[in-house]
Amino acid sequence: MREFDFVKSSYSSTSGQCVEVARNVPDVVAVRDSKTLDGPMLRLAPRTWTDFTASLR
Repeated sequence: MREFDFVKSSYSSTSGQCVEVARNVPDVVAVRDSKTLDGPMLRLAPRTWTDFTASLR
């Protein structure tokens, strides 16, 4: 499997509450906490990620 290329969300706070998202692997969107790089990560179908982010608007 290819490595995920995580990018910090533009909505992350400056106080360290950060979410990182990787969209560089086909058919997967990965999400993790930037404070815990070796911790758990969510792997979502792209449609699930789209539905989730749409619900936040």
